[in-house]
Amino acid sequence: MAGADLRVEVAGLAMRNPVMLAAGILGVTGLSLRRVAEAGAGAVVTKSIGPSPRTGYSNPTLVGVECGFLNALGLPNPGAEEFAREVEVAKEGDVPVIASIFGPSEREFAHVASVMEGAGADGLELNVSCPHAEVADLGQSPDLTAGVVKAVKKSVGIPVLVKLSPNVTDIVAVARRAEEAGADGLTCVNTLRAMAIDTETGRPILANRVGGLSGPAVKPVAVRCVYEVSRAVGIPVIGCGGVVDGRDAVEFLLAGASAVQVGSAVAWRGLTVFREVAEGIRAYLERKNHRSVSEIVGLSHRY
Repeated sequence: MAGADLRVEVAGLAMRNPVMLAAGILGVTGLSLRRVAEAGAGAVVTKSIGPSPRTGYSNPTLVGVECGFLNALGLPNPGAEEFAREVEVAKEGDVPVIASIFGPSEREFAHVASVMEGAGADGLELNVSCPHAEVADLGQSPDLTAGVVKAVKKSVGIPVLVKLSPNVTDIVAVARRAEEAGADGLTCVNTLRAMAIDTETGRPILANRVGGLSGPAVKPVAVRCVYEVSRAVGIPVIGCGGVVDGRDAVEFLLAGASAVQVGSAVAWRGLTVFREVAEGIRAYLERKNHRSVSEIVGLSHRY
């Protein structure tokens, strides 16, 4: 048969393959986002952008641990108006540019959303789930999450994704309320709340003490979240957490994800990871005699 087709459409966003850059990794400038697109990503997600400039937490903000990374950056960003120029540059990569946004209130979420849409963003990912910032409270409440989604949907016409938190008792309840409020898709999941302590000094290593854990250790949790959420909602789910190679990506697709995001693996594999993961998916599809990505999405639900 002819080679498997990697093209997908997720929440109205047409992508050449289902491998996306996750928020917070290389999404600081338009040039870095364009480089990721040129390296083979099917779409890119910016660093989380808020309504005004923010310096974030003091160092240390990032530490490598045995199973991934801990970070507590504090959502540093130049503010929506300043970052709008970076979105315009990122668009030169010819793949969908999704702006990750946050704010302390529904009104400010809506304001940032409007600015990003005006700058040319193809979609939005609402960061209501960063585990080391004040937005964490939003993502832990189905009603607060729904309020943010409704406010943003009223202010823009582009697709709106919601990045869900694994640090909740019932992620499905949050997912369903986000869908009811009008979300076009869901990203599962943000980082796990975690910490590390220096045994010589007895001090927490991160300046903020608690941060978010990313990398391979998160993958089993993220796969479970994708599985549960995708069975409960009718909108697309994007898998995020520990994707390092094509096999990891396929596991998310089988669990019910329509696409996957890659973040921490960039530190270990470089920009080649996007094309490598995509080709790993293609090889799997061809080995299993599938013609397209959609044919394997959610196959694990049969069992």
